[in-house]
Amino acid sequence: MRVAEKYEIIKQQINEACLRVKRNPEEVRVIAVTKYVSTERANEALHAGIINLGENRDEGLLRKWEELKDKPVWHYIGSLQTRKVKNIVNIVEYIHSLDRISLAEEINKRAEHKVKCLVQVNVSGEESKHGLPAEEVLTFIESLRNFEHISVEGLMTMAPLTDNESQIRECFHKLRELHKQVQALNLDYAPCTELSMGMSNDFEIAIEEGATMVRIGTALVGEDG
Repeated sequence: MRVAEKYEIIKQQINEACLRVKRNPEEVRVIAVTKYVSTERANEALHAGIINLGENRDEGLLRKWEELKDKPVWHYIGSLQTRKVKNIVNIVEYIHSLDRISLAEEINKRAEHKVKCLVQVNVSGEESKHGLPAEEVLTFIESLRNFEHISVEGLMTMAPLTDNESQIRECFHKLRELHKQVQALNLDYAPCTELSMGMSNDFEIAIEEGATMVRIGTALVGEDG
C-alpha cells in the first residue's frame, strides 16, 4: 500500500480519537518515522503531504537530508550520543531525546540556531528505556535556564510494549500531568506546548491522553514498495 493511502487511514484514526475526547485533529502533528525505509519511501511520504520526518540515527538522517530534494522538518527521535550532536544539530528542528545536562551543553555549544528540544522522560521506569525519571524533570528543566540555544518545547516518552491498554494509558496520563507542572512554571525558555507520545501501536490512546505529536513508522511508511 502506498504511503498516501496509509496516511488517509491514519488521519481517519486520528479524527476518530480526537472526536472521542473532543479535541481538534489539527492539534495533532504526525511525524513519519523513516528510519527503516529508503530515501524513496521517505520522499513518497513528503509527496503524500507529510512534512515532518523522524530519524533516530545520524547516518540515516544525513543521507536522507542530502538526497531529498524537498526538505522536510526533521525530528531527531532517538537517543543522541554527545559526540554525534555536531552531525545533526544544525539540520534538525526538533530533538526529542534531551535527557542529561552533558547533552544540553553540547547542543548549546554546537547549535547555530535555537533548537527545539523535548525532554525525554522514562515514565514507565523500565531499565531498557532512556530518559529522565519523572521526579527529576522539573529540576532538570530549571537547570537549562541559561542555555541560549535550547528551547524546551515539550516532553516525550515511550509507553511499555504491551497489550495492556490501561498500563499504556497510565503512562501517557502521567506524562500529561507532568507536562502541566512544567507549564505552570511559566518559563520563557520552556513553553512546553508539545507532548510527543504514541507510535504505530498506541497512537490513538496517546491522542486521547493529549499527545500533540505522534511518531508513526510501521503503520505509515512501513516497508518499501
